[in-house]
Amino acid sequence: MNGTISKKTALSKRGKEPSTYRRIVTGNANGKSVVQSDEHMRAYEFKTVPGYEHTLIWINAATPDLGNEQRFDRYPDSVVPGPGGTSLHFVTFPPGSVFADPSFDGEAARDEALIRLKGLADHFEKEDPAMHKTNTVDYAVVYEGEIWLELDNSETLHLRRGDVVVQNGTRHAWRNKGTEPVTMLFFLNGATV
Repeated sequence: MNGTISKKTALSKRGKEPSTYRRIVTGNANGKSVVQSDEHMRAYEFKTVPGYEHTLIWINAATPDLGNEQRFDRYPDSVVPGPGGTSLHFVTFPPGSVFADPSFDGEAARDEALIRLKGLADHFEKEDPAMHKTNTVDYAVVYEGEIWLELDNSETLHLRRGDVVVQNGTRHAWRNKGTEPVTMLFFLNGATV
């Protein structure tokens, strides 16, 4: 899982600490609402793609049963939820120039993604690894920066901070054509076809 922040946090290749997000989880105890946990989660920094970060904040693989305590204490077999399930992710995309750099190793990046982004990376297309499609309805929010959404008909939309995309299981790619990283918040809802 994404660990909590330690006092000894290594600096990333960008020269700054990895992104962190505070996650507060509530629950019920004796008929009263309580804070189940309150922690800072450090982003996972891809070793093969400088500036690419992923933080899985929460996942319910299927429809949750609120009669039971909700937990997320191990990294899941898939970051893509099944029907009725949800997952919440922060993702920071580096500028596209990172992928165009002659030193970029696409095969190593794919191998790392298959481990870190189980259930999602296997949907990335070999010819164009950014292009993918999942059986989910995604709410994608531009949290910081600007990015371009490309659909399979080559239609491209320029998005800025605060823009929201509702992605209904369509083939698409996120492209950072700018010079700065962009951070997005993704809420995936498992669906059926």
